[in-house]
Amino acid sequence: MEQLYRPFVLQGNPIYFMDERSAEVTKYAANSYLATRISFMNEIANLCELVGANVDHVRKGMGSDGRIGKRFLFAGIGYGGSCFPKDVKALAKTSDSNGYDFQILRSVMDVNRKQKLRMAQKMSDFYQGNLKGKVVALWGLAFKPNTDDIREAPALETIQQLLDAGAEVRAFDPEAMDNVRAVIGDKITFTDSKYEATNGADCLAIMTEWNEFRNPDFGELKNQLNDNVIFDGRNLYDLDIVKDAGLAYLSIGRLPVNVALANNKVSI
Repeated sequence: MEQLYRPFVLQGNPIYFMDERSAEVTKYAANSYLATRISFMNEIANLCELVGANVDHVRKGMGSDGRIGKRFLFAGIGYGGSCFPKDVKALAKTSDSNGYDFQILRSVMDVNRKQKLRMAQKMSDFYQGNLKGKVVALWGLAFKPNTDDIREAPALETIQQLLDAGAEVRAFDPEAMDNVRAVIGDKITFTDSKYEATNGADCLAIMTEWNEFRNPDFGELKNQLNDNVIFDGRNLYDLDIVKDAGLAYLSIGRLPVNVALANNKVSI
């Protein structure tokens, strides 16, 4: 085994030998712990919104503690993909099968399920519970950037909520549109570019932190969006920059920007 894995450890990465059961629990425990960190920060973000704090500041302060570290502290709209959901469920199932109530894992799954509903709820609250007829542009469908993987993707939850509320959805993703089309068919409109999705839409919702979404032309978005509002599930933009652009901006765990200005324009 040492010879087999030697090409992968030339830079000093360790190889650990252990029994099979410990190895299996280690794999599940590692991913479950990372999922727990993400869910904890999402809970902190939700609290920040209520008390007027900024989760970005909290994240930086926490990450400066060497006992905690900086990784997997970014708040958002929940984790997805193939590994985290599967491994959390597997570890919880193993615990149940052995008569142990793993309460933290049950909480992690519950928090993540609710966090995936945050974006549609923010939009519903902004529009005073009436999304019928609203055209929502979605940037991002994959569960994370640089993949076409849509397994457990928060965007799928948001799309279904919006459709159930009577909204129309236009979506753009650099890689994942074919996979979503295979799942939901023609229930939404798929566009060839991000600005084609926003042109004439009422609002924009950002679901995946692709690099091409990080530096948009805010002036162009203001011209395109009927209600001049962005809902950001990945906290991509600086609050002051969006404020100066004259756009309403609602993100995760941070104070909303220019909402009163947008409300004066919105027709419910």
